[in-house]
Amino acid sequence: MASLGQILFWSIISIIFILAGAIALIIGFGISGRHSITVTTVASAGNIGEDGILSCTFEPDIKLSDIVIQWLKEGVIGLVHEFKEGKDELSEQDEMFRGRTAVFADQVIVGNASLRLKNVQLTDAGTYKCYIITSKGKGNANLEYKTGAFSMPEVNVDYNASSETLRCEAPRWFPQPTVVWASQVDQGANFSEVSNTSFELNSENVTMKVVSVLYNVTINNTYSCMIENDIAKATGDIKVTESEIKRRSHLQLLNSKASLCVSSFLAISWALLPLAPYLMLK
Repeated sequence: MASLGQILFWSIISIIFILAGAIALIIGFGISGRHSITVTTVASAGNIGEDGILSCTFEPDIKLSDIVIQWLKEGVIGLVHEFKEGKDELSEQDEMFRGRTAVFADQVIVGNASLRLKNVQLTDAGTYKCYIITSKGKGNANLEYKTGAFSMPEVNVDYNASSETLRCEAPRWFPQPTVVWASQVDQGANFSEVSNTSFELNSENVTMKVVSVLYNVTINNTYSCMIENDIAKATGDIKVTESEIKRRSHLQLLNSKASLCVSSFLAISWALLPLAPYLMLK
């Protein structure tokens, strides 16, 4: 049987271990808090030949000089873009992005790390990482960026045709889309047998012009020309009455998803280490 002194000795040791563990745990959470920030990206699509935005936001930091923004792309050795100490730092930028990138410098201090990508190329598609360092800590989030071509369709009455005909045209699409006609009056009807769609390759040999013709249309009806690929969906509506023609077009990007990541370096495991001897005594 252990003596009173031994019991007292081990009790004091146990208390010391418990206190040490508690202090280490508190310090660990404190360090963890300082080393983790939330970074959020939104998957998006770029229109070939136009400017695009890779969206990224983070927890704001009033110390602009401490903010570092790095954009990286999977499979690319150099950086896509770097912003540090209040200005661009492009010495390690990959050649394929030279002269084509910029951040919104006046919005960095409020947590906007979004990247503007000029003259989007087909090869810009891929997985990007938005990596952030501030005085509060660091974090990152990935972004899937698709590239292609998409444009608004315009639907007109084809007065040159021998019968009542509508003509739907959209100047730039890639990859090749599908085209479907719909009618407000004849909902669910299949117009494939009374329509004809063609794709004309544009001069840059990548994008294509979409032309679709719908035959045997009737007045006092609304027709929709819907063009869709895996990047975007666009619709052109036209209503023809005896007295007027009304048109409307709209475009929607598909599969836009937000990605949120909290990067943290938790100190729980090492904070519990001083408790090990105490636990073994049990």
